[in-house]
Amino acid sequence: MNILITNDDGYRSEALIRLARWAKKLGSVTVVSPKTEQSGRSQAIEFHKPIEIKKIDLDPEIEAYYVDSTPADCVRFATASLKTKFDLILSGINHGYNIGDDLVYSGTAGAVFEGARLNISGIALSTDTSTYDVAFENIDRVFDFIFKNGLLKHSCIYNVNIPLAAKEIKVTRQGGMYFDDNFTPLGNDMYMQEGDPIPLIGCDLSVDIDAVRNGYISITPISAARTNLEAYEKIKDL
Repeated sequence: MNILITNDDGYRSEALIRLARWAKKLGSVTVVSPKTEQSGRSQAIEFHKPIEIKKIDLDPEIEAYYVDSTPADCVRFATASLKTKFDLILSGINHGYNIGDDLVYSGTAGAVFEGARLNISGIALSTDTSTYDVAFENIDRVFDFIFKNGLLKHSCIYNVNIPLAAKEIKVTRQGGMYFDDNFTPLGNDMYMQEGDPIPLIGCDLSVDIDAVRNGYISITPISAARTNLEAYEKIKDL
């Protein structure tokens, strides 16, 4: 199996090299990661100016590059320019959860959405901001669940969030608002966009937000498709 590793926290992220070294047990690993943090860039790409791409030394046994652009562009470079046909993209492990509506903005998820466009399976991985250790202590359990249950036969891409409690694994669906956003004035017509997690903790463990906030590992099948199939079936003959 040929595995592409990327993230949205940049190539200096501690979790990137740890994930790449762990993934060697699954197959051949290549790392293509952003040069700088790309959080909130979703599936954006850069086509207005040249992009710096450089081979780097992360591990003597792992081919690695940084791309001075988004996670989606990392996937695009790897699939278009490297002489490797990738079977699986692992994106992360992200510094902070990607749950609820935040999934739309996530650069971590943007990488696997871009892979899905190219018919490559992908798994986006995120955890609490305080430590990566719990995620790596449970990553074998997560992937045993994914592979033993044949999840990639049912959906090309998945979103995984590993909380500190790391209780049982729950298959979940995407929830709604996770952050309460606001624009803070800084003066001179400048604003900083900020947000805080909505404090209410629900009990519907079929929803990613509730599952994670109650300490369960959340695995959500996701899709890059934008078509509302229910509406399409009703109006396609108009």
